[in-house]
Amino acid sequence: MIYIKNMVCPRCIEMVKHVFDQLDLQSKRIELGEVILDTDLTLSKKEELAEQLKVRGFELLEDQKSKQISQIKAIIVEQVHHSVKPIDTNFSTLISDKLAQEYSSLSKLFSSVEGVTIEKYILQQKVEKVKELLFYNEMSLSQIAYQLGYSSVAHLSAQFKKETGMTPSLFKKTRPNRKSIDSI
Repeated sequence: MIYIKNMVCPRCIEMVKHVFDQLDLQSKRIELGEVILDTDLTLSKKEELAEQLKVRGFELLEDQKSKQISQIKAIIVEQVHHSVKPIDTNFSTLISDKLAQEYSSLSKLFSSVEGVTIEKYILQQKVEKVKELLFYNEMSLSQIAYQLGYSSVAHLSAQFKKETGMTPSLFKKTRPNRKSIDSI
């Protein structure tokens, strides 16, 4: 298995698949942040893969800490941006279960490397998802609150305002620029 940084959406998966096809590399599965290979890579193929990924804004991850950070981010991005059903547990349990590690150690690692807590990263991702849904006027605020696991519209609005400096309704009216997911 190899880990790739900056894979944050289905288009990223398609682009990585394209790179693997171009390099004639066989994979069993490609998901956000990771690729399961059929065979081991030679050093020259690994270097060529790293270069082709870099040109497209991705990065091959080598050390264990970077891999874990990438996995944590992929779990969060997948749940917040790509899951159709609301999360039925808390993120700490989800992350801990998927990575089979204690959440406290993962949280310390994430904070030390990223400079923000996992909770802050989750909040940033949720706010970007709220912006997207408001921008495209796909759901009401109460539907968005439910979808993203907020206890109430008031809680969502308070966090949104704290993070962006404006209410969701003001955001909807002004439609300022949004950040790309991988820049968060």
